[in-house]
Amino acid sequence: QVQLVESGGGLVQPGGSLRLSCAASGSILSIYSMAWYRQAPGKQRELVAAISDGGSTDYADSVKGRFTISRDNAKNTVYLQMSSLKPEDTAVYYCFADVITRGASAPYDYWGQGTQVTVSS
Repeated sequence: QVQLVESGGGLVQPGGSLRLSCAASGSILSIYSMAWYRQAPGKQRELVAAISDGGSTDYADSVKGRFTISRDNAKNTVYLQMSSLKPEDTAVYYCFADVITRGASAPYDYWGQGTQVTVSS
């Protein structure tokens, strides 16, 4: 079993910054891709940013140039540095990881519980 625990959400004014963290723990053999998704009220969950185990990154057009995803493989942790935040960035942010656990023959998708980010003056 794998647990993903997010931290770093909160209330921030427009133009401000926040850094989200997500630490994976459990019987982990290897983590492939990690990502951040978000879901605003009344909207579908959308991909914000993703990072491969090799460090390749991908971003939603709406956050390019403002958000940076990174990971620390030694700590099984993924980060999302968010800058120049806008009210439309308000959402619950979810961590995702594609993980092979010890004894498993294939990777499995795991999700965090979500952390609220609110951008408002």
